[in-house]
Amino acid sequence: MKYSAAAFVVATVAAAGIAHAQHHRPDSKALSAQEIEQYRAGAGMGYARAAELNHFPGPMHVLELADKLALSEEQRSATKRLMDTHKAEARAIGAKLVEAEQALEALFKSGRVDPGALVDATHAAARLQGEYRLSHLETHRRMRALLSAEQVAQYDRLRGYKH
Repeated sequence: MKYSAAAFVVATVAAAGIAHAQHHRPDSKALSAQEIEQYRAGAGMGYARAAELNHFPGPMHVLELADKLALSEEQRSATKRLMDTHKAEARAIGAKLVEAEQALEALFKSGRVDPGALVDATHAAARLQGEYRLSHLETHRRMRALLSAEQVAQYDRLRGYKH
């Protein structure tokens, strides 16, 4: 009896997990599940590479390297505030971007694509991608202003960037 009860519990938990995964699986071919997760999390996804590789550090990595960069307490708290503000903004934009991409895809799923609707949906998605990237780049710009030139150079060395 104990064996069958345990098997029932395992089967029930497994079924619930499968149902949850199916319910929360993105219904999108245009964006992968990983991309959707990253946009909703406000992840960098290479959007700030132009800044990062040109001596404009990102706050997440600055905080990871805080001791090696000899950040003051004031710099640490300012960097944390910058990162928290940016993450909230990027998550909000990322969620809207996912919705815009899904709306664009829905036009094609319908089988009928009105040219005007296509232009509008494409422009909406592109505008949000631009906002997402701008949020990341602007955060790197602001981060650099919180560091000394020596700290930026040390950051570049620690991250393995060539001067």
